[in-house]
Amino acid sequence: SGMAKRRTHFPHTTPQQRKLLFETWEATGNVTLACRKAHVGRGTFYYWKPRFDQSGYAGLEEFESRAPKEPYRTPPEIEQKVIALRREHPDWGKKRIADELAKANNWVPVVRSNTVRRILQDAGLWKPAEADGEKKAG
Repeated sequence: SGMAKRRTHFPHTTPQQRKLLFETWEATGNVTLACRKAHVGRGTFYYWKPRFDQSGYAGLEEFESRAPKEPYRTPPEIEQKVIALRREHPDWGKKRIADELAKANNWVPVVRSNTVRRILQDAGLWKPAEADGEKKAG
């Protein structure tokens, strides 16, 4: 029957649901009750709890919302690191540089590979032939 294909990811919850979940939990200290009231599973509570502990109700907004409100500005120190890595390793592409920066940050992504490309373009370190990793045959 169709029951076999149970996916383990949680149904998408709304920010309102998550707010109700943690408001109820704070008021009662009862996870089960909070989950029932917000109509979410316990897994959802434990999924969001570290973010709630860290950022309070702001942490319950969509996950991306922890990014700075000015989304297209990369911090200067990140730009410096991107440029430095490129100078040390001229053969590294945008993805490799993004991965290395994440690795140095406990695997928390620091910068998207397309941002790496923009930084390198701005710095004059991006060769047009490198269009997204396709080396021109020649």
